[in-house]
Amino acid sequence: MHTPHTHGHTRDAGHAHIHSHGPASPHPAQAAPWSILRMTVVARLGAAIAVSACLWAVVLLAMR
Repeated sequence: MHTPHTHGHTRDAGHAHIHSHGPASPHPAQAAPWSILRMTVVARLGAAIAVSACLWAVVLLAMR
């Protein structure tokens, strides 16, 4: 026999925090500690080559 399962959950589940913007607007931007946009072109190219090499290593290991 099934009994009804009810709890007194609220929408916020007890979390109280205040937003400083309206519900329809997005959250304000936060300062990023790292951004690819602030890297030089040479650094971006080096990072892309490093990521590509790692992905190729995964592919070659998977094919073994």
